[in-house]
Amino acid sequence: MIQDNGKATVADRMNRLPSSRVFRKMVTRIATGGIFEFYELFLAGAIGVKLIEAGILTPTTLAFFIGSGFLGMFFGTTFFGRLSDKIGRRNGYVYSLLIYSLFTILMAFSPNQVWLDILRFGAGLGVGAQLVIIDTYISELTPSRYRGFYVAYAHFITFLAVPIVTLLSYLLVPAHFLIDGWRWVVMIGGFGSILIWWIRAGLPESPRWLEKMGRTQDAEQALARIENEILLEKGSLPSVTVDRIEETEKGSFSEIFKPPYRSRTIMLIVFNIFQTVGFYGFASWVPTLLVSEGVTLVHSLLYTFIIALANPFGPILGMATSDRMERKWLIVFISLAIAAFGIIFSLMRIPVWIILVGITITLLNNWFSSIYHSYQAELFPTRLRATGVGFSYSWGRLSSAFSSIVIAQLLVHFGVFGVFSFISLSMLIVAFVIGCFGPQTSKRDLEDISPVQ
Repeated sequence: MIQDNGKATVADRMNRLPSSRVFRKMVTRIATGGIFEFYELFLAGAIGVKLIEAGILTPTTLAFFIGSGFLGMFFGTTFFGRLSDKIGRRNGYVYSLLIYSLFTILMAFSPNQVWLDILRFGAGLGVGAQLVIIDTYISELTPSRYRGFYVAYAHFITFLAVPIVTLLSYLLVPAHFLIDGWRWVVMIGGFGSILIWWIRAGLPESPRWLEKMGRTQDAEQALARIENEILLEKGSLPSVTVDRIEETEKGSFSEIFKPPYRSRTIMLIVFNIFQTVGFYGFASWVPTLLVSEGVTLVHSLLYTFIIALANPFGPILGMATSDRMERKWLIVFISLAIAAFGIIFSLMRIPVWIILVGITITLLNNWFSSIYHSYQAELFPTRLRATGVGFSYSWGRLSSAFSSIVIAQLLVHFGVFGVFSFISLSMLIVAFVIGCFGPQTSKRDLEDISPVQ
């Protein structure tokens, strides 16, 4: 339902605000939680080759180890995405991070493969929701014309986790101090709970969410705090332009399957099923793929660390382009580039070229990630945003769980070229789906992209 009362809504007041260090501080705190999701996502690839060498896993059971995390993320993304539409962005964010931290610390003491898989599934429940809630949170807390920049900036921070986990793996995995080195790498990732209260203390609840829940006084207080801090920084604020359209209903899960959101939900499900094959297929398997080509464990971890250093620079490309170019067509272009360079990587045998092409794929993957996370969060209204994004994104997690098994079999029977042919085909499907069915979103208000009914 819509209400036309001529009053300025939270969205009207938020969208007229200028870029500010106030937003950068909030986004930095939110993105800090995302560091632990990416630490978890890249952890399996970083320590997996050592677990195989130690006889704890085989290439096939490594697929189950990787897949168990993504299976947990499938359920966690769906559950916490919906939960955050009920209890708020900040609370959903905090609870999911606590669950991740608990199971990750327990996983460090796993006695065998079975417990590794069970506890990684539990960690996946918590961590799976982080990026969905982060994307939703940032999209609602920032002005529309800077939305792509701030989502990309958040990804710059979260991707710092990748060189951190690969460096720790390079230094600790071959070592042994009281316990095996890989256990230290896992345990370090679980210490995110220490930061939870620092993160929570500096964050307001989403004023857009509060308004949609009918908590108008709380929404006013949260937004006024942001406006006052920006006023102190800038000296004045732009005038408010009233859109005159206000969303008054609370959303239901079934609404994402009704027009006009049904087509977007289906499109994003297909998109996420195949984009995770391209993104995580490379990132999660690089050390194992290199070892399968005859590279030693130490050199594999070293090459992976060098490639990982490029991770934060992909989102910088996103920061430079997301609000200047149409996000839909950026996704199409980058997907095609990833497909092409994936095939090239599979043909490389000389270390310097392995590293250079690996860096190129990493830059493209993370540029792609920073763009599409902004894009998919724009395709649902506030009342459905975390639900719609969480549900469609969860299919990517489920895809990753099963594609890990497919990749393991392709590696055994067809080698690295077979793996990257699968990855490249997936990215071609991504380009087709978004190019043919994706709406354009750049520099449009969230309320315009997802009109209230």
